[in-house]
Formats: sequence, C-alpha cells, structure tokens
Amino acid sequence: MSSSIRPSLSSFMLPSLASCNPSQKLSLFRLGSGIRQFHKFGLKASRFLRHDDKCMRVMAFGNMSTAATQENVLDWVKHDKRRMLHVVYRVGDLDKSIKFYRECLGMKLLRKRDMQEQKYTNAFLGYGPEDAHFVVELTYSYGIEKYDIGDGFGHFGIAIDDISRIVELVRAKGGKITREPSPVKGGNTTIAYIEDPDGYQFELLERVPSPEPLCKVMLRVGDLDRSIKFYEKAFGMELLRTQDDPESKSTIGILGYGPEEKNTVLELTYNYGVTNYDKGDAYAQITIDTDDVYKTAEAIKLAGGKITREPGPIPVMKTKITSCVDPDGWKTVFVDNVDFRRELE
Repeated sequence: MSSSIRPSLSSFMLPSLASCNPSQKLSLFRLGSGIRQFHKFGLKASRFLRHDDKCMRVMAFGNMSTAATQENVLDWVKHDKRRMLHVVYRVGDLDKSIKFYRECLGMKLLRKRDMQEQKYTNAFLGYGPEDAHFVVELTYSYGIEKYDIGDGFGHFGIAIDDISRIVELVRAKGGKITREPSPVKGGNTTIAYIEDPDGYQFELLERVPSPEPLCKVMLRVGDLDRSIKFYEKAFGMELLRTQDDPESKSTIGILGYGPEEKNTVLELTYNYGVTNYDKGDAYAQITIDTDDVYKTAEAIKLAGGKITREPGPIPVMKTKITSCVDPDGWKTVFVDNVDFRRELE
C-alpha cells in the first residue's frame, strides 16, 4: 500500500542542455543536484514532464529551490548569535584620548595593538571585558593628527547614574560641555552632551546602573524606512521603537539585538528633507560578531546591501571577517565568533 501512494520521481528526465538557454542550464545544474538527493532516499525519477515544456518546468523547479535557499539564509540571520562588539573611529593623539576616556568617562584601557608594518595603533577602551561589553576601538594612524567628523555621524551614548559628576570632571579637565544636564523636553530623563578631544559628541543619559553603559551609536540617514528594513533583514536587528519630533523636524529609529535598557543600540536619525550627509573620514565602522561570515555576506547581498570585503580570513591574524555598507554608506564589519574569542586570549 505504501509503495502505491509514495510520490514517484523515477522517470523525471532532464531535457538536454543543448535545448535550453544559459539561465535554464544553470537551473538544470541545480536540479540535477536535487535529484541526486532524492536517490539517496530511495526515490527514483519519473517521466512526468512533457517534451514540449521540459525546460520551463525544470526552470520552475530550480527557481523554487533558489527561493527556498534565499529564504533559509534570511531566516538564519534572525537566529544567528550576534552582538555589537566595537565602534571604531580615528583620533589624532592616542595618548591624549586614552587619558580623557579613562579620567573623564571612567573607561578602562582593555588592550592596545600596534601594527607597525601597517603604521597604525588601536586602543580598546570600555566599561568591561570585550567578550561581554561593547567597547570603543580608537585608531591612530602614524603622523595624522586631524580628521573630519562630517555631519553624518551623530554621537555616542553613555548611560550612568550621575551625569553631573561626569560633566564636572570634563569641565575640570578643560573639556567641552555642549549641553548642561537638563531634562529631555516632554520627558523625565536627564541628559547632557560633551565632546572628547577630537570633537566626537557623547550624550550622557542619567539612568539606574546599566549592564551596558556604552549604550548607543547615533548615525544620520536619508531614508529611515529604507534603513530600518535593511537592518532588520540584512543584520537581523529588531526595531525597538521609533519617535517622531515635529518640533526638531526629525524622526529616530532604535534598533538592536535586545532591550534598549540592557544592550547597546543603533539610533538612526532622519532629518526632514535631508537625504545626504558628509561622512568625513573620522568615524569608521561598527563591528558585530556572527557564527558564519559567509552566510552573513550572502544575506547582506540578498537584502540589497553592498559587500566591501568578501568573507574570509585576514592574512595577518587569520580572523574571518566580512564587511559591507548600508544604503547610506555606513560601514559594518562582521567577525567570526570563535576567531574573535581566540584573538582575545
């Protein structure tokens, strides 16, 4: 009984390659691979294709297989183990910046990496170990003392329980306060703004102690809906909230890999009517970890993103990475989870 109701593909005969166009031949190749998989399960091909539309039927089968593969990759992104690791930007005096971040912002110097052959040095600073916290990666290129921040980069966010203390420390060290501590209009949160020695803006948010004090990176975008869709689909981020402010003529979208109160988030800001920004050469990128840089790159391509570095190991460190830019040209680097942990050892 079971053999009589089991679907039979025993005489599924492929048309000759000579009778198909190049795109059909590619689908036939994919289909041939699929038929070999059926044979592994004891299934045989059957002759149900008519001679006059063999190529078209095979094309349909091949296209369904491709669509299923794409859907699987994009679904995989949603379940990939991801966390925002670093934000990378350039500074003109590394020692001066390290001193400011330690003495004024209370960060710890986690490690330094000098790449003499490439003529640059990295310093990693944050509020906890890199394997559990989001950190800043300062980059100093030998001999370059000044960078252009542009008007596309917004600010970083730091959540602490007493922002007045930080503001006074910055003031005492000769730093710049661009907004004194005060409540957000229409809300209860108290915020302040300061600048580091290179002119990068930091928003200080007064909160109860946070597990992730370095809590935000804000970038400006030209089409908020387009950007949100890209980060959801290509990066697997979750849209946590949006907020429109007609008075300041701007709308923000908050995206991340977990609740805003416990994780670092990406804040995308759209200013009414502004579609392009000057990105300068100071801000570099965000780094995110992943279980598979190859699948990550494939998903980014399927979501319409542009890969700027094909997935694979870095020659010197052997760490596997891939990089891309979003619709506005903001760069992100994805790094292999296992390789990243090995790099920290």
